[in-house]
Amino acid sequence: MLYIVGTPIGNLEDLSPRAAKTLLSSDIILAEDTRSAQNLLNFCIKSHKPSAISYKLVSYYKEREMEKLGEVLGYLNEGKKVSLISESGLPLISDPGYLLIKSVIREKIPFEVIPGPTAYTTAAVYSGFKADNILFMGYFPKKSGAIVQSIKRLIEINKIIPGTIFIFYESPARINDTLKLLNANLPEANICICRELTKKFEEIIRGKPKDLLNREYRGEITLSISF
Repeated sequence: MLYIVGTPIGNLEDLSPRAAKTLLSSDIILAEDTRSAQNLLNFCIKSHKPSAISYKLVSYYKEREMEKLGEVLGYLNEGKKVSLISESGLPLISDPGYLLIKSVIREKIPFEVIPGPTAYTTAAVYSGFKADNILFMGYFPKKSGAIVQSIKRLIEINKIIPGTIFIFYESPARINDTLKLLNANLPEANICICRELTKKFEEIIRGKPKDLLNREYRGEITLSISF
């Protein structure tokens, strides 16, 4: 049986009892980052004090999905309990897992999703924007021309579905460049930047693009746009 397990986006105490129980009873845990996964598992062990554990931690990141697919399907066909976790949040949401899910559906292998925290829904609430329509866009493109094209698409979508909140993930190294392009192409947009959600240095900043420019941003960033 395959389990898709949502894990905390920062604060380990956000892990649900169901998720902890599933992980600690797994035979195989597929992890995008084995170091952060081991920290999470150590937290689970300390908090839940299981009588026995026997999981095997397997590195499973995007570049290795195809390479590892046959091995993982083999575990599942042997009747192993396999759990998939991302570095944070819910697998497949801008994280590895698509090839695996596509394969188990094709081969009629059952799987179960154990939901957990997700950065973009948390950011939507923090934004203060009316959240009737939310469109998660993943990561911004890396090239400026592609970002401008993305911004133009937002404008067209908003004409069709007014009041949509558009949510992106962005790198701290690129956020100021992205804000400059937003300021040039969508200067009156309302922006909310959520940094390090649920972590010790969580920060929420709201304003027009020009208000948010030329700051030093660190850590993981989720950006909400409304206009």
